[in-house]
Amino acid sequence: MKARTVLGAALGTIGGAVLGNRLLKRRAGDLENPLIGVERTYRWRGIETSYTVAGDPNDPDMLLLHGIYAGSSSHEFEPIVEQLAEDYHVYAVDLPGFGRSERPPLVYSATLYAEFVRDFAAEVTDEPIVVASSLSGTFAVDAADETDFERLVLICPTDETGDERPWLRTLIRTPIVGTTLYNLLASKPSIRYFYDRDGYYDSDRIDADEVGYAWNSAHQPGARYATASFAAGTLDPDFDLATELAALETPTTLIWGRDAELVPLREGRDLAEAADLDLVVIDYATQLPHAEHPDKFVEYLSAELPRANLGGDE
Repeated sequence: MKARTVLGAALGTIGGAVLGNRLLKRRAGDLENPLIGVERTYRWRGIETSYTVAGDPNDPDMLLLHGIYAGSSSHEFEPIVEQLAEDYHVYAVDLPGFGRSERPPLVYSATLYAEFVRDFAAEVTDEPIVVASSLSGTFAVDAADETDFERLVLICPTDETGDERPWLRTLIRTPIVGTTLYNLLASKPSIRYFYDRDGYYDSDRIDADEVGYAWNSAHQPGARYATASFAAGTLDPDFDLATELAALETPTTLIWGRDAELVPLREGRDLAEAADLDLVVIDYATQLPHAEHPDKFVEYLSAELPRANLGGDE
């Protein structure tokens, strides 16, 4: 009798998880393009990727690479795209496995993303200024070694998100248990917690629409595959970021939120010193200074890229 009770409870739990997963999948609607400009697609190794272009084609190209986390997408740059497009030909891409791009069940890796950035930049843009956020900064650094970038602007870049846990990637990719675990990690409370703890200095600046968009992005078909690799730490590059930056010939600027904790400012100072780079610090900001203080971010970017009249005062 006890065995039957345990079996019944287990089946009930599994059935509830399956039903809950299906309901969440139905609740996630189509993901609209949040950016101004023209949406285009770039087919890469059989993967249909989405990107948005804004601004005058005669202006210098600028490629925006969003950070990596559950629900991430080019929406991260929505607060600054319109301003940047006044002086740049802006390309805001959804990386494979995120946003409006396809999300095949691949084992995603840092090498895969670096190769995507390298190919996209070479085939779609013309010697772009690359603005990359967090972990994507390392993909851009890796790609820069064989790609003509005008300049790199790295926002709180990191090459280490934690110890590798391949078993966690395998677990999250499983149909029932993995989907259930992923739905917990990508819930609205979890996403808001990330923005509150690591994204924004002032939690009052966290917009409900931003959380909603990230949640919707996180629940598109196949969304858990790339995030599983990130959660497992297997998207971290196999090089030391400071060493790579020191050897890089591409002019590079670091931008940091003064109060960042996930990738603290001291790491930015260490990187700047080791590689002899300029470091711009934005007050009252953490991991997403460009989203929390878009005007200030563009102002500082204008100072670092004097050939662009971003602020309209030169």
